[in-house]
Amino acid sequence: MAQRVNQDGTKAAVSSFGRAVLAVLVCIFFVSGCGYRFSPGGDWIDSGIRTIFVDNIVNSTSEPFVEVYIRNGFEEQFRKSPRFRLAGSRETADAILRGSISALSSTYVAYDRYDKATESRAVMVLDLVFEERGTSRKLWSVANFTGNEGYRVDQANPSVTTMNRQAALQKLSNDMAEKAYRNLMSGF
Repeated sequence: MAQRVNQDGTKAAVSSFGRAVLAVLVCIFFVSGCGYRFSPGGDWIDSGIRTIFVDNIVNSTSEPFVEVYIRNGFEEQFRKSPRFRLAGSRETADAILRGSISALSSTYVAYDRYDKATESRAVMVLDLVFEERGTSRKLWSVANFTGNEGYRVDQANPSVTTMNRQAALQKLSNDMAEKAYRNLMSGF
């Protein structure tokens, strides 16, 4: 333990713990003042844009209903947002989110000791555009936005596999909508 001498000539102990705390506080002070901050609140988007319409998603795959899952996922994200409200129609919206599912595939990823599939993975690819309604000015877009989700394969009961796949596609859709929404709000 180090010692320091007070003004009156007495000695006082200075702990290394106290020095460490002081050093951490100084670092936090300087780092917090650097001006960098993450903006998940959509501050970069014009404040006049308050209402959003999530347009029908184009499904270019042979999988039915997946476009509904994606649209519902985006509507849920905007519904939870303190920044935006959902518009009832295109005409009443300040901005429109539109998109398409360009690909959806499944691949077996795990097998049992008899080489029968036990797990599959669904991979989805989206193209998304967020644009101002009045001017059609593109505010944000992403191409080839990809996500994946695994699900159990039941070789003895194909209907269970089908239910697992549908549940995986719904989860994948919600997860992708959430991730894309976060990217949109932060300007990435």
